[in-house]
Amino acid sequence: MRHLTASQVARLAGVSPDARPYYRALAGAVRTLVMDGQIPVRVRMPAERHLADTLKVSRTTVTAAYDLLREQGYLESRQGSGSWTALPDPAGAADNPWLSTDGDGLIQMRAAAPPAPTALREAMAEAVEDVPRYGMGNGYDPMGLPCLRERIAAHYTARGLATRPEQILVTTGSQHAVQLVMGLLAGPGVPVLVESPTYPHAVEAARAHGARIVPVGVSSEGWQADLVAGAMRQSGARLAYLMPDFQNPTGALMDDAIRAAVAGAARRAGTTLVIDETWSELALDEVPRTAPMAAFDAGSRMISVGSASKLWWGGLRIGWIRATAALTRRLAQHRASVDIASPVLEQLVVARLFDRLEETRAERRRTLRASRDALVAALRERLPGWSFTVPRGGGTLWVRLDAGSALSLAEAAACHGVRLAPGPWFGLDGTLEGYLRLPYTQPARVLEEAVGRIVTARDLGPVGALRPASCLTPTV
Repeated sequence: MRHLTASQVARLAGVSPDARPYYRALAGAVRTLVMDGQIPVRVRMPAERHLADTLKVSRTTVTAAYDLLREQGYLESRQGSGSWTALPDPAGAADNPWLSTDGDGLIQMRAAAPPAPTALREAMAEAVEDVPRYGMGNGYDPMGLPCLRERIAAHYTARGLATRPEQILVTTGSQHAVQLVMGLLAGPGVPVLVESPTYPHAVEAARAHGARIVPVGVSSEGWQADLVAGAMRQSGARLAYLMPDFQNPTGALMDDAIRAAVAGAARRAGTTLVIDETWSELALDEVPRTAPMAAFDAGSRMISVGSASKLWWGGLRIGWIRATAALTRRLAQHRASVDIASPVLEQLVVARLFDRLEETRAERRRTLRASRDALVAALRERLPGWSFTVPRGGGTLWVRLDAGSALSLAEAAACHGVRLAPGPWFGLDGTLEGYLRLPYTQPARVLEEAVGRIVTARDLGPVGALRPASCLTPTV
């Protein structure tokens, strides 16, 4: 393990002798150095006595600084082995402003995107080492890097769905994937079936191409296969956008029997299913094993959309499409009107992260389960009239209010320091006014604080000038 000397830490930290309290200034400087990458993770720090002598402060001061760093998760220690730098567990990093709030200080409860996992740093370092191998080319590959397409195809095959790399198109996030599909296959007046509630940006993508939206209801308990089949048949839907794996926002999981029934109904109706698998890797409890939806496709009318954003990190902006080889080529040609190719470095990072899939899945299961359970407990204690089904995976609670308007509550909550995602964002034509989507992708302490602010907003209503309507713009 690499180590830093006391003089190196003192020079890097650069804490003024007049700083008060000194131990907090020292801890803050070391934390900033770790977050900025100037002090790498897993580097041994100097002994407290040596650092105290170099800084000309008491050992008690350095001990207090080390204790604070350990409490915040930036230092780990073992008796007889010393102390070394670390990154905090995402489940307990409530003091990290990038995880907890918007830039204006409001707690962010609109987006359902988790922070990066611990595996990201190593994967990025390895990807940077890989980049020079690709530097001789122009960096444009409309289909995506072969190494990443191979890993994605191998993952589908391991899940029981035989897939070749030529069936994979790498995209710049899952939203880009949905846009490509809608741009190629939807059009003015084309009926597109969507769940209600659903992911709002998918509806926007369909509407942007002039499609006619056909809603079909889904609840936290799941789908009614006959209703989905009837909606496809009666509307003549050319496309249907579905999220069978921990549906956003309800968290519902479609079982294999319903998957088979919906796939069969789509085949009979001539409907192409666009299956969003963004949350498919995030089972938090033991759930029945389900096959990928495309495993039930007997007529090559299934398009699967995946993403690195929820299992790994949204900042990577990497997604993918799985379809027939012919359709992926058509989509790759169509993307030229949107972009040329996805970034090489980010693709290499995701390829490396596939090697750490089980590690990351276990970390996500642990942190998201802790946050989910904390949010559930806080809601049941402080808002017992609100009702919801606890999802077995995914990242959101779909909550029914006991009274009032979700839009009004969201406006009031913005005045009390928390941004909310009201139900109508996920519905059609102003429906779902009595619902709220609450993500549990932030640390438990942040969620508990958010619930407290929601209670205040419900009881007191807005205070002072309301924030502008742009504060209530839908997000992921």
